[in-house]
Amino acid sequence: MSTPNTTGLTGSARDAALSHLPNHIRRAIEITPAAGTSERIIDITTMGRHTGRARRIEIFFYRAAGATYLCSGAAGTATDWHANLLANPKFTFHLKNGIRADLPAWATPVTEPAERQAVLAEIVADLNQPHDPGTIGPTRLEDWADSRLMRISFRP
Repeated sequence: MSTPNTTGLTGSARDAALSHLPNHIRRAIEITPAAGTSERIIDITTMGRHTGRARRIEIFFYRAAGATYLCSGAAGTATDWHANLLANPKFTFHLKNGIRADLPAWATPVTEPAERQAVLAEIVADLNQPHDPGTIGPTRLEDWADSRLMRISFRP
């Protein structure tokens, strides 16, 4: 029997979330804490909330609690990508280091306090490893409390 995790997804639901993707793409998304900086860098293309034009930026993605996330990082400053995804959650997730793929995706804001705390704790623990995967560190969980956090799902 599957047990729920902090994302509210059961083990089988987490596994199914990426199961429709080809193996090489799924492996590129399922990064582990051993992943280096280049494996975490992607581009995303959102639709501008005011202009309706495509906006492409470079950003880190994270894996925590069996899911994929985008996060604004420490200090939680406002970001256009987050505001754009709130206005239109459909976007393109561009893998670009090693594996190249443009994946249709959907962003869901993570607002539930227990889920936010658990996911941000995993992200911070990952970034605080000795090999410095995100070139951000050391960092403290309380510095990330106001971060913009989006859970990503990939459309079949």
